Amino acid sequence: MTSAADAASILASLELAGARGGDLTAAVYARLFAAHPELEPLFVMDTDGAVRGEMLARAFEAIVDFVGKRSYADHLIGAEATNHDGYNVPREAFSAFFGFIRDEVRNACGDAWTCPMDQAWRRLLADIDGYIGP
Repeated sequence: MTSAADAASILASLELAGARGGDLTAAVYARLFAAHPELEPLFVMDTDGAVRGEMLARAFEAIVDFVGKRSYADHLIGAEATNHDGYNVPREAFSAFFGFIRDEVRNACGDAWTCPMDQAWRRLLADIDGYIGP
C-alpha cells in the first residue's frame, strides 16, 4: 500500500499539474508515440483525441484510487494490461505510459516539483509495475 506521505505527495503533484498544465493528453501521448511509434496507428480513428483523453482520464482516476483506498485500481491496471495485449501493446509500453504521465506531471509542476514528489512517484511506478507483469 502507498504510504500516507507518498499519497499526499502524488495527489499534490496531480493537483498542481492540473492547475498549471491543464490538459496533459497531447504531451503524454507525444511521449508515448516518440518511444513507441508502432502504437500511434492504433489511434488512427481517434481524430479529435477523445479516446486518448478518456484513456488518460481513466489512468489518472486509477492513480488516485491506487494511492488511496485501492478499491479497484490494482485489479483494473492488471486487467487493462491484459486487455491491451489484445491490441498488441507490449507490457513495457503499457508500463511506460504511467512513467510518461509522471514526466508530464513533473513538467507541469515546474519548479514546484519536490524531492518527496519524485520519490513518491518512483515508488508508485514500481508498485504499478508489479500489477502489470512481464
